[in-house]
Amino acid sequence: MTFEPRLTRNWTDADVIGLDGYVAAGGYAALKKAVAMSDADIVEVVKASGLRGRGGAGFPTGMKWGFVPRDTGKPTYVVVNFDESEPGTCNNRELVEREPHRLLEGTAIAARAIGCETAFIYVRGEYLWQSIVLERAIGEAYAAGYLGADVAGSGTRIDIVLHRGAGAYICGEETALLNSLEGLRGQPRLRPPFPAVEGLYASPTVINNVETLMNVPDIIDRGADWFREVGTEKSPGTKMITISGKVERPGNYEIALGTPFREVLDDLGGGMLGGGTLKAWTPGGSSTPMLTADHIDTALDYESLSAAGSLLGTAAIMVMDETDCVVDCAQRMVAFYAHESCGKCTPCREGSWWATRVLARIEEGYGREVDIPLMHDVGKNTLFRAFCALADGTASVINSSLQHFDDEYEEHVRLGRCPMRDAPVEAEVVAS
Repeated sequence: MTFEPRLTRNWTDADVIGLDGYVAAGGYAALKKAVAMSDADIVEVVKASGLRGRGGAGFPTGMKWGFVPRDTGKPTYVVVNFDESEPGTCNNRELVEREPHRLLEGTAIAARAIGCETAFIYVRGEYLWQSIVLERAIGEAYAAGYLGADVAGSGTRIDIVLHRGAGAYICGEETALLNSLEGLRGQPRLRPPFPAVEGLYASPTVINNVETLMNVPDIIDRGADWFREVGTEKSPGTKMITISGKVERPGNYEIALGTPFREVLDDLGGGMLGGGTLKAWTPGGSSTPMLTADHIDTALDYESLSAAGSLLGTAAIMVMDETDCVVDCAQRMVAFYAHESCGKCTPCREGSWWATRVLARIEEGYGREVDIPLMHDVGKNTLFRAFCALADGTASVINSSLQHFDDEYEEHVRLGRCPMRDAPVEAEVVAS
C-alpha cells in the first residue's frame, strides 16, 4: 500500500487546524484557482477525475453537480452532509478535527461550480467539539476573505452556515437532512423530484459528504489525471476507512481504492486481536451486508464489493472473530435501526421492530424452527420497499447473516441457547 497520502498528508502538522498553518501548507490555492475558472470548467475537471461520492452511494460527484439547473430563477444551494451516524464510522470526524479549512475550501469550490452563494454544513448533533472547530475555522476564513462578499478578491459571494442537528440517524439520508435543515421533522421525502432539481427550500441543491468535498481542492489544484494515479479505473483516488472490532490497531486510515481487505487487516489493523480467527466483517458499516473469511482477498472498491455481494458504504469495517455470535450481532444492529427508524413507512417501522424481537428470541434460546423462514421473509419484504435506505440496512443485516451463517441460526434453535455462550455444566455426582 505504497502511495502518497492525500487526505492525511498534513496530519503530522498540528498547525493546519488553523488558517495560517493551512495556507502555509498550500491551502486555499485551489479556491483562488477556482474563482478564476468558469463554473462549467470546474464541473468538467471534477467529472474527469472520476471522484465518486464518499458517503456511501458512490455516485459520480461531477455528474451530480452537472445535474443542477441554472435557469430556474431560484437560488442554488450546497449542503454538506456531516451527519456521520453510521455505526462503526468516525473518519469524517477526524478529517474535520485535523484540517477543517480543507472542508471549507472544498465547499466553497462546489458552491462556485453551481453558482451557489449560501452553503450549509449539517453537523451531527453529538459532534460538539467538531462544531466548535468548524465555527472557529469559518470565522478565520471570513476574516481572511476566503468567504463572504468578495471571495479571494473575485467579486464572488459565498457564505457558509453551520447547522447542528439534534442527533438522528435518519438525517444522514439526504432528503431527511433537508427537511431537518428547513426546521421540519427529519423524515425522507418521496422522489422525484430529486434534490438537484428541488432540494433545500424547493431550490436546486447539491448534497455531498465531508470526505467527498475534501478531495476537491487537490483535484482543482493538481488536476484530474493526478487524482486518477491512485485507485482503480472505475474507483479512482483514495478512501478513508475506519476499522474496528477484533483487530489489534483499530482506527482511521487512508487507503488506495482497490486495496485488498487482507492487506488492510494485516498491515493497518495489525491482524486479528489476540491471534483470533476472522469470522465475519462489514465493509461499510452495519448497514452493508456482512462478508466472511472467504472474502478476505476482496478489493475495497465499489465494483469489487458489489460483485462480492456487499457495498463499500462509509468504509467502516467492523471485524468479528470466532468468539462472536452472528445472531447476537444481527440482533444488536437491527435493534439500532428499529430505534432510529423515523416511522414514516410500514416496512421499516414494523419490519425492524418485529425482526428485533424474533432475533432476540432466537438468541435467548426461545427460538422456534419457524423463526428462521420467518426472518427470511422479513428480510425479503423489507429490502427496497421503503422511502429510504434505512430499511435496506435492516434487511442487509438480516439477509447477509442468514446467507452466510444459516447454520448458526439453526444451532441456536436446536440447542435452545446461544452456542457462543458456555454450555450448561451438569452437576457432578460425588460418591460418598
